[in-house]
Amino acid sequence: MFINVLFLVALVLTIVLPLMVYFIGEQNKGRFKRTVLTNCLTFFGTFLFGTIFLFTNTASAAVAADATVSSGLGLLAAGLAIGLSCIGSGYAVASSASAALGALSEDSSIFGKALIFVALAEGIALWGFIVAFLILTHVA
Repeated sequence: MFINVLFLVALVLTIVLPLMVYFIGEQNKGRFKRTVLTNCLTFFGTFLFGTIFLFTNTASAAVAADATVSSGLGLLAAGLAIGLSCIGSGYAVASSASAALGALSEDSSIFGKALIFVALAEGIALWGFIVAFLILTHVA
């Protein structure tokens, strides 16, 4: 219980302390960027180390006796399939949706074509989920 409270206090301090340092001194754009970067690095670093420290025993107790390297790599592949497909889909939707909005502002009769291109870009994420599901069915 003490470790959980200490972890929570550390996370709060990683947010509060950089902001206090920023507001005490001169407030300019470069210092704000440095403060946000410091805030993110310390928060996520503390979160990563705290998570590893808190859940190490829980994860080792939950590992099955028949876990192998191939099942671990399969889980990693499923995570990469979802993550990378969602990043690619987000990039594709951002570019196609902005182009579709620009085209719609000039000619509103091409709404159907624009919607198809945006939906095709969104389909990339669905394929990632399908591939990850297929990987997970063979791993488990």
